[in-house]
Amino acid sequence: MTTTNEIADKIAAGHCLTKAQSKMIVEAVFAAITTAATSGAEASIPAFGKFKVKATPERQARNPATGATIKVAAAKKLTFQPAKALKDAMNT
Repeated sequence: MTTTNEIADKIAAGHCLTKAQSKMIVEAVFAAITTAATSGAEASIPAFGKFKVKATPERQARNPATGATIKVAAAKKLTFQPAKALKDAMNT
């Protein structure tokens, strides 16, 4: 697993920044993606992928403990679609 701090450390080491500066950059990127997602917009990072908001409709489900049918409300979820460059890098 890679953490925010590990990403920030790698950026700091590779770009002559302090760890605090690079952590602020990483957090700013995540904040921009969050802002785009909450407004319903797509966040695209070239050569990495796209974060999209997808609406899921209301549906019927079953409570596994009781077997009763329950209604699951409609919701939005964030999906990630990797770019071709990322897919190719993973499969080589």
